[in-house]
Amino acid sequence: ADLRPLREQALAGIRIAVIGEPGSGRAALADQMRRDPNRPQLTSDAPLLLLDLESASEAASADLIILMIPEAKADTSREQALAQYWLNRGRRTLVFINTDNASPPPETGAVSPWASGPGRRVVAGSATDARFLMEKFVPAVIEIVPDQLLALGRYFPLFRLKIAHYLINDTSFSNAAYAMSTGLAELVAVLDIPITIADTVVLTKSQAFLVYKLGLAVGYSTRWQDYVAEFGGVLGGGFVWRNLARSLIGLIPLWGIIPKTAIAYAGTYVVGNVVLQWYLTGKHLSKGQVQQLYARALEQGRALARSLAGRMPRPRLRFPFRLPRLGLPRRRALQEPQLAAPAKPKTSKRRQVCPNCGKVSARDASFCQYCGTSFS
Repeated sequence: ADLRPLREQALAGIRIAVIGEPGSGRAALADQMRRDPNRPQLTSDAPLLLLDLESASEAASADLIILMIPEAKADTSREQALAQYWLNRGRRTLVFINTDNASPPPETGAVSPWASGPGRRVVAGSATDARFLMEKFVPAVIEIVPDQLLALGRYFPLFRLKIAHYLINDTSFSNAAYAMSTGLAELVAVLDIPITIADTVVLTKSQAFLVYKLGLAVGYSTRWQDYVAEFGGVLGGGFVWRNLARSLIGLIPLWGIIPKTAIAYAGTYVVGNVVLQWYLTGKHLSKGQVQQLYARALEQGRALARSLAGRMPRPRLRFPFRLPRLGLPRRRALQEPQLAAPAKPKTSKRRQVCPNCGKVSARDASFCQYCGTSFS
């Protein structure tokens, strides 16, 4: 497993520009981004571009542009023009409508002029409200820069917890989807051995990568040697979960796919959260806490497995040639009995030969036209 691309991605950094007029709250937001809300004593000195509207052109090379707008400002035409300019050029931009911390959340009317444009991302709240930042601002930024999460979390502590949960959920979902696909393949006897080996490697490798990515995102060491203990726990746990899930396939063919997928999800979820807890606090979860976490994750995994199974297309048998039609007699529909109509006198279609003279007369003649002998 080559971990260097992850390391390079985390150390590459991310350029963020916070733009706004004096008093817009840009400095307060920058201070919040450099601080971990769960550990206030932990701060970062990561560089940020704090620009006013006159020098907004310097943000052209930024990976993320945050445009700060005071809620009380009446004329925002200049800010709207800047936001549209960056949007037209494909720049990742987030409009932040900054409100007074003591005031209630802004009404729809204050946000609608910004949210009406296609592709615009807007959040409205106080730059000093930690709850708002974690519930609205941080998820919006994660959605804008999903390919730079390791660098974002490493240099800006405000985003670390949400990014860690995002990585855990994303990896758990990926492992569940993979387990679902290989569970279907294992029903074919010819594919059982290679698939069994392959999914053991893939699921365990995915969990090991998750351990390393979480460490990078929360500012932990970049040396993979410092993760040997965590990798060893993942390897051991991965084989246990895999063998348990595989036994379900053998005992309950087809129906065992659901619990197997749930186990793949729950196992990855537990690994991620246990390691994250140790990274953040230096303490391990107790056995009872791990069991509660696993039980909750297993229920989520079952629900996800049912959802994935419901969306999978059902196979249809198709033949490259037209099958011959069997010439079986058709069943006639039963009809109600009807009274027989009086029979009509049958008229022979053959010409009539006279038994007396032997000559042939017309077929509808009653008497021989030669000797007068009656045909009746």
